[in-house]
Amino acid sequence: MKPFNFQTIEPTRYVFLTGKGGVGKTSTASSLALTLADRGKRVLLVSTDPASNLQDVFETELDETPRLISSTTLSIANFDPEQAAKQYMERMVGPYRGVLPDVAIQSMEEQLSGACTVEIAAFDQFTELLTSGTAREQYDHVVFDTAPTGHTLRLLTLPSAWNEFLETNTTGVSCLGPLAGLSEKQQQYKQAVDTLANGSETTLLLVARPDLSTLLEAERAAIELKAIGIERMQLVINGVIPSNEATDRFSRAVIERQQATFRSIPKELVSLPTFTLPYAYENLVGIPALRRWVSGEDVDVTHDSYETGAYDEVDQLVDAIEKDGPSVVMTMGKGGVGKTTLASLIAVALHERGHHVHLTTTDPAAHVALSIGADKPETFTVDSIDPIVEVETYRQDVFLQAGEVTDEQRAMLEEDLRSPCTEEIAVFRAFAAQVAKSTDRFVVIDTAPTGHTLLLLDATESYHRELERSTGIVPESVRTLLPKLRDPKQTHVIITTLPEATPVYEAERLAADLARASIQPFAWVVNQSFTPLDVTSKLLTAKVASEVPWLERVNTYPRPTLLAWQERLPVGYASLSQLIKEEMK
Repeated sequence: MKPFNFQTIEPTRYVFLTGKGGVGKTSTASSLALTLADRGKRVLLVSTDPASNLQDVFETELDETPRLISSTTLSIANFDPEQAAKQYMERMVGPYRGVLPDVAIQSMEEQLSGACTVEIAAFDQFTELLTSGTAREQYDHVVFDTAPTGHTLRLLTLPSAWNEFLETNTTGVSCLGPLAGLSEKQQQYKQAVDTLANGSETTLLLVARPDLSTLLEAERAAIELKAIGIERMQLVINGVIPSNEATDRFSRAVIERQQATFRSIPKELVSLPTFTLPYAYENLVGIPALRRWVSGEDVDVTHDSYETGAYDEVDQLVDAIEKDGPSVVMTMGKGGVGKTTLASLIAVALHERGHHVHLTTTDPAAHVALSIGADKPETFTVDSIDPIVEVETYRQDVFLQAGEVTDEQRAMLEEDLRSPCTEEIAVFRAFAAQVAKSTDRFVVIDTAPTGHTLLLLDATESYHRELERSTGIVPESVRTLLPKLRDPKQTHVIITTLPEATPVYEAERLAADLARASIQPFAWVVNQSFTPLDVTSKLLTAKVASEVPWLERVNTYPRPTLLAWQERLPVGYASLSQLIKEEMK
């Protein structure tokens, strides 16, 4: 691995950045675009992220029209895919208002309200930049903050018989719905995908942190993108800390964990050109801060203190859960925020108080069995929902319902069944069975379905009842599940986040998504905070200062709870039990 040198890099015309939320895609894209402009290049920086903070980074209002930044040759545009998705949804649904029953309209709207539609709307927006001769004449480089997933790109290159498929599809849960009506643009999309796959035109940067969960996400993206012919990829590991920063026990532990991650880089990434970016000791807001990061200029760090007294501790959160008796506890949040550890911690705490507890997960990357270990008591049960098994069962049901299909229709169905949406719906059926166990025990579930999935199933069931269509692939347990999930005494949803910008923004979007399904969070947990610790190193002093605005923000939400960063990740029932005792001191 070698440092990523913004000053000497000679990128292709198009540069895409992709990676897990919070890895620093926007900072990296902004610094690259600004440095290229400082070198005299005409650059366009575009964000297609619904939670983009580009306008905060450059301290200027942005919209879909490129804006030239003063005294530079850098132009910036901030596409709003969520607004584009709403406009697209209305184009699709509008003609049927007053024609179809309200429940049918509700089903159509929910089909088009998920992440698939947002991503396709984003792709529709920046396709123009990839295929536009005008953009090619105006800019030497176009840098995209956030790239489309391999799944979306594969969908867009499939045969274009979307309308025929949708007319014959009666399952009501297809992710192909967002593509209806786009067949006239298929050639344009194909040209865009071809440009992405052209290594002389396009480079894709997989951005990660020195953290295994972000590297696994980068590996998944690499596999998906290779499958559609995108070969020119580079790995950029952001936030790397030099070993000489190990000046207190906590910074030493952070650096040791980082070094262990470097020794276990996933195999699909090992062969990629790999570069590192340094840890930023200040918030990368404003052009001067971006330039200081690129140049490696030393930054003074001030210690902003924060009084954590407004936050509950874990034992207080468990008190509130226990008060309602046997129920469902769901830890929700984006990957990498510590949902599995938190779910395991709550489950052990409830069991230590004498309750019968069952711990399970719907996350294929989570390992609750490893988290608990083999030393658990017999009355503490653990299992997991295997997405591979559930998807295969669901797949068989879908093809059974579809009956005779053409080769084109089969290709679309096969791709549809590889989507995250399909996995979530398939797993949902097993999730319903787990929830049913909560009549006489606490059922703690690591990761739960989103509000979109809940509403999708609810809407499609209404649609099926109204039109007397088959409901064979959605069991009765799913149809009767929502009332229980909406009852705050029977279900406790715990939003999990980190004291950082992207995880908090994503947690807020998740909460808004759940609110659409009439489900309110029971508590918000900020995990892995350095604020409660006695840190002295420059590294962690900067980290504590950066946490302040996000701790203040989460403190406005229900039952805020704080978990300190752990030097050693607790593994095993005994270790989790000991951590609970330490938290109570």
